[in-house]
Amino acid sequence: MSTFTVTHQMIFDNVCVVQTLEATDILVGQEITLAGCDATINGVHTVFQIPIYYFTGVNASGDYLFNDQILFTNQILFQLTAANIEREAVDPVGSLVWTTPTECQWSDVPDLEEFLGIAGATANDTAFMTTSVNAANAWCFKRRSQAGYKDSLVTVPDAAVLSGVVLMAASLYRERGSIDSFNSFQDMTISAPVASMGRINSLLGIKRAQVA
Repeated sequence: MSTFTVTHQMIFDNVCVVQTLEATDILVGQEITLAGCDATINGVHTVFQIPIYYFTGVNASGDYLFNDQILFTNQILFQLTAANIEREAVDPVGSLVWTTPTECQWSDVPDLEEFLGIAGATANDTAFMTTSVNAANAWCFKRRSQAGYKDSLVTVPDAAVLSGVVLMAASLYRERGSIDSFNSFQDMTISAPVASMGRINSLLGIKRAQVA
């Protein structure tokens, strides 16, 4: 659970927009709970959009309208049938509680052990497997979020994405104790990579990086 400070509020055309003091990782479709704001705004709401401009209303087609000359960061928009409220400061401040898990849980240690074909030999080994899995989960979720996907932190989108996460975890695990490559017992060569970043990105559904 995470709690954020609400500094501003507004309602227009049955749409409410609140602004928080801090940046959040809240995504579209997740639930938030507001308190300390206007009585009509307090309560549980489902996020419809994370806008960065000043909200000006809804057109005949139901599309949200914004003034792209006025920038407001840390905004959260949701549907709310209530009387209009001009944008105003929340006095003194309100609170926004986000109960959605804040860490990605797509893969776990058994997934990594299945790929490697071995279990952790020691408690320290198992601990590093956990670290590798957690890092892979976080990295893959962020990469898909940056690519425009709106994923659940708990439910993995599909088997392909899960495979990409496991490959990433295996890559991190195999690099244990190495500076910039995979460990090897050979004097002159290194072992074959577990997976390429191209394969991992392909499984995650991420497009090829754009270059100038």
